[in-house]
Amino acid sequence: MLKFYYSLAPNPMKVALFLEEAALPYDAIAVDTRKGEQHLPAFTALNPNAKVPVLVDGDTTVFDSNAILLYLGQKTGQFMPDAKDQGALLSWLMFVASGIGPFTGQCVHFKHYAPEPVPYATNRYDFEAWRHWTILNDHLAASPWMVGGRYTLLDMAVWGWARAVPFALGAEAWDKLPYIKRLLDTINERPAAQRAAALKDRHAFKTDMDDQARRAMFPQNERLKA
Repeated sequence: MLKFYYSLAPNPMKVALFLEEAALPYDAIAVDTRKGEQHLPAFTALNPNAKVPVLVDGDTTVFDSNAILLYLGQKTGQFMPDAKDQGALLSWLMFVASGIGPFTGQCVHFKHYAPEPVPYATNRYDFEAWRHWTILNDHLAASPWMVGGRYTLLDMAVWGWARAVPFALGAEAWDKLPYIKRLLDTINERPAAQRAAALKDRHAFKTDMDDQARRAMFPQNERLKA
């Protein structure tokens, strides 16, 4: 059985969606990042970068959510594009991996979790997050799905981060990103997405952003105290 190491962050959730859509049996293993469980030796042996998600399939271990999506797509033959759309899927998937995810994540960090305001950083990452999401929104204006006119693992990758848009950009963001909202709502209606979202009820994740959580999630702050 597949072993899926996860938290409720955007990257693990998009993998959870694929697992549910493909009806793959898996063992969901919670990694509570606010408790620092991602830094335990048993986990870093799977992913030296100490990030979730990780997928273990027998003798094969895959980390990075986008790599896992491609691995599962190739393994199952599901939610992959037609050959003519392969280049588009890879291009947009890397756009999500190198643009949407990092810039949205940093936007969230500097708006909500930085120990003190950093106006330059907040402005830069807010601007870049908006720029990336606007590019995606414009692309989706012509089709309900990202590539090939049908639902693929790429849409799952976008869904994972789209769920975080109001927290990153503000509740009013949907007024400017209607096609992202359409994609989010369409996928949210799918039973598999509802099962993936229900993973939050399987384990009691730490919710407080206290000193323990800050040390675990933002270890760079300890350097400021030295």
